[in-house]
Amino acid sequence: MEFLCYHRDRPGSLPLRDELLEAHWSYMDGFAQEMIARGPTLTDDGALPTGSVHILDLPDPAAARAFAFGEPGYQAGVYRDVLLRRWRNLLGRTMWDFPGGRTEGTRYLVLGLGGGQPVDLAVPADREELIAYGPLLSDDGTAWLGTAALLRAPDPDAARAVLTADGYADVEVHRWQFGGRPS
Repeated sequence: MEFLCYHRDRPGSLPLRDELLEAHWSYMDGFAQEMIARGPTLTDDGALPTGSVHILDLPDPAAARAFAFGEPGYQAGVYRDVLLRRWRNLLGRTMWDFPGGRTEGTRYLVLGLGGGQPVDLAVPADREELIAYGPLLSDDGTAWLGTAALLRAPDPDAARAVLTADGYADVEVHRWQFGGRPS
């Protein structure tokens, strides 16, 4: 089962986040085989982290909760909240398989939070810029709760356009970059 976990930073937590960076990476190293995508969300100018996204393949919702709430930054109070949803990998690949590479262009996390009838259940026709894409689901996988995408786009409006304009109660667009230890 695949899950999307988005830890959102608590205001003023950057010094603690920086202090725990190695502990965070070490924790994530333990999930390397399960990882589909990972990386920080950033301020609009890309200068500072605002959160941490992880998409993983885990055995069940209990394992996903253990992952999300066992993360060292969460344990220490870096994050103000955690969005944890079952997810379906419609691209069938990891971020490391993205043909656009790790650094070229600006990348975004787009979260469409459900608001009625399911939309965007199929991969968009223009999939070249998609890094990860799929529906957000209830723990049992039966209810559609939204859609999440990681993609390369020229600006936030272009990133937002990957989702149906009026198909969601709310849409969030966050700068994002590939995560993990520096090479």
